[in-house]
Amino acid sequence: MDENWKSDLEHWLAPFLGALRHKVRVRMCPAYVAGLIGAGDRKSVQPMAARGGGVGYDQLHHFIASEAWDAAPLVKILLAEADRMVGGAEAWLIVDDTALPKKGERSVGVAPQYASALGKNANCQTLVSLTLASGEVPVMVGLRLFLPESWTSDPARLARAGVPDDHGGYRTKPEIALAEIDRARAAGLRFGCLLADAGYGLSAPFRQALSERGLSWAVGVGGRQKVYPIDVALVFPVAGRGRPRKNHVPDTKSVSAEKTLATAPWRTLSWRRGTKGPLKARFAAVRIKVADGPPQRIGDMGQQHLPGEEAWLIGEHRSNGERKYYLSNLPADTSLKRLAGAIKARWICEQAHQQLKEELGLDHFEGRSWTGLHRHALMTMIAYAFLQSRRLKQAKREKKNPGPATPADPASDPRSHHRQTRTATTDTMSAL
Repeated sequence: MDENWKSDLEHWLAPFLGALRHKVRVRMCPAYVAGLIGAGDRKSVQPMAARGGGVGYDQLHHFIASEAWDAAPLVKILLAEADRMVGGAEAWLIVDDTALPKKGERSVGVAPQYASALGKNANCQTLVSLTLASGEVPVMVGLRLFLPESWTSDPARLARAGVPDDHGGYRTKPEIALAEIDRARAAGLRFGCLLADAGYGLSAPFRQALSERGLSWAVGVGGRQKVYPIDVALVFPVAGRGRPRKNHVPDTKSVSAEKTLATAPWRTLSWRRGTKGPLKARFAAVRIKVADGPPQRIGDMGQQHLPGEEAWLIGEHRSNGERKYYLSNLPADTSLKRLAGAIKARWICEQAHQQLKEELGLDHFEGRSWTGLHRHALMTMIAYAFLQSRRLKQAKREKKNPGPATPADPASDPRSHHRQTRTATTDTMSAL
């Protein structure tokens, strides 16, 4: 076991501790983060305090649940550290959400809702997440609780859980994601393209808000998403009788994404190497205009959305027969391989979610309050960022001092690099 990790942690946490400006909190923060990283299956306050030796349960619980201090400075430092590690023009910012299964009904935000990790409805809390990633190295930078209407419509319930007034109103997951994106950008986080699955991409206001912010994006949509040909034109319809028409209408009908790509040329592409070889699927892409403009009545078709933003419509046929569809506002000269790489880069956030839960106890928090849950989530993200920083430093040292490769050395196999990067936190923790 590497005995230096705790001293490395103290050094790495220095900016965070400086922002706390309170001697007890300066002691509790390293203790909590070390408890998340260290040995032990359960990463809730009581077992971590029992394993920590000199730190009492009451002190550790007060640190994580008290409303007496503001975590915003620590969030800002986390964003700066993530940007330093993996930020830049080639980085991805990935929007997703993750479910924390819970029993009972008093933990903040808990309700029967869809749990992506379980693939079904379950009693759980849902956190909207932001992950900054470069290549196959993710750093989680945001976790914000989604409150179902069963909570936002019950002021007494919100008050019992300590939900701040400015978070007590109902907001959709895309609305929460936009607020988190704005916060990250205000802190200087750098990325080249934003990625999201269809849970967010199906929202036209979400896509439009991203474009209004000048962001590049690639998001999932459904096969029924309506689109227009790229050369669609707006014309005045000829009125057969009655008053002349006042509004332009498209000169062609919108059709589904599935139908639009049915006759497109498809190519088999590999976007990265997996443990069993290159990962491949068939892709196609065409330039279109999204049918998400203002709604307007068009003849006997009723209310229809007018053509909106020009974009790429991308299709993916997977080897298991599954078909997926995506929209992206990446430039018109973007290659199909680049488009495929963008839409497939989103998978790395799922790895981060899994490691935050399995290795760092994201879903182990047993408190019920808004503050406690978000404070615990922040500490798990700080712990994860620390482990990623150690892994990146180790990789840099190995690159500078490559030893003689032997068949028994995993580093001699170029495929091992991909396996190692996909298990970044697990590999780093095994060295602790």
